[in-house]
Amino acid sequence: MLPNCPKCNSSYTYEMDNMFVCPECAHEWSALDSTDGDVSVSVKDANGNELKDGDSITIIKDLKVKGSSAPLKQGTKVKNIRLIDDGIHNIDCKIDGFGAMKLKSEFVKKL
Repeated sequence: MLPNCPKCNSSYTYEMDNMFVCPECAHEWSALDSTDGDVSVSVKDANGNELKDGDSITIIKDLKVKGSSAPLKQGTKVKNIRLIDDGIHNIDCKIDGFGAMKLKSEFVKKL
């Protein structure tokens, strides 16, 4: 359910990229503005341990990577993760030999 417009209280708002838009008054606001200040993301690894920005993790299962012939191997260590919430993935990181990557928290464990 999308929030009503904070300017005119219209219920016809829609989402465009990371913004909400009101078609009645043309007001645009950030999706983060409508969370009432609570922007923290609670992400847990495969074992139920809570992850935080800057943590180090290990991949617990071989993962196929689109556009690469080699998979991410089980046991690959990743340092300095960043938590995100893009609807599909929870973790943004850089992996040696692969580059920038987004991962799901269900395939990693905290070190």
